Amino acid sequence: MPWTETARREHARRRPRYASDVNDREWALIAPLLPAPRPQGRPRKTDLREVVNAILYMASTGCQWRMLPSDLPPPSTVQRYFYEWRDRGLWQGISNTLVMSARDLEGREASPTAGVIDSQSVKTTESGGICGFDAGKRIKGRKRHALTDTLGLLVGLVVHHAGVQDRDGAPEVLRSIRTRWPWLRHVYADGGYAGPKLRAALHGAGAWRIEVVIRARWASLLSRSLPATLPNGDREAVGIS
Repeated sequence: MPWTETARREHARRRPRYASDVNDREWALIAPLLPAPRPQGRPRKTDLREVVNAILYMASTGCQWRMLPSDLPPPSTVQRYFYEWRDRGLWQGISNTLVMSARDLEGREASPTAGVIDSQSVKTTESGGICGFDAGKRIKGRKRHALTDTLGLLVGLVVHHAGVQDRDGAPEVLRSIRTRWPWLRHVYADGGYAGPKLRAALHGAGAWRIEVVIRARWASLLSRSLPATLPNGDREAVGIS
């Protein structure tokens, strides 16, 4: 899409700095969800937009707290807000709002009804935390188990050690979105989720339908191009209730 004057205004940064900074349109969606200043005590002096910018900078670069640039709020301030908002469930609320807004722009219902589940094992450092060995991919570290809607928007995420098999980790992911996205009950998955073990683990956890898509069509799902029908022999439908 060419850069028009309207597009430039919509995506203009408040000042030329970091690519991860929120623009005015993005901030307008996030700002109403952040806590208001406390009615008592010292007035808030911290710019919450700068705090969000600092957190997004860390998420984009993977840097340590103490490596935040000096023109962002102090690391201790950013860290305090990050953990406080995490404990209050604020990040989940922001994520929900952004997903629903994006789906509305695409002409979809706000709450998804179908999703795609998959996992990725990544190496970790020696600094501690959960860690395991993925024998299939020969990686020692953690596994990111994600669920997206059919547009590719993240609606569920669980991190566990890499030794957890896909079919064993899937129930935790699906239970985590059961009340968050109550209409999402049809899930597309690859062959790692096939078999009766997942069905047994989800017994009593709601009416789920796991559709295992064999290799030929899996790439198209991950690229957000979800076909209405798949040729016979390309999929194995597994009903779970």
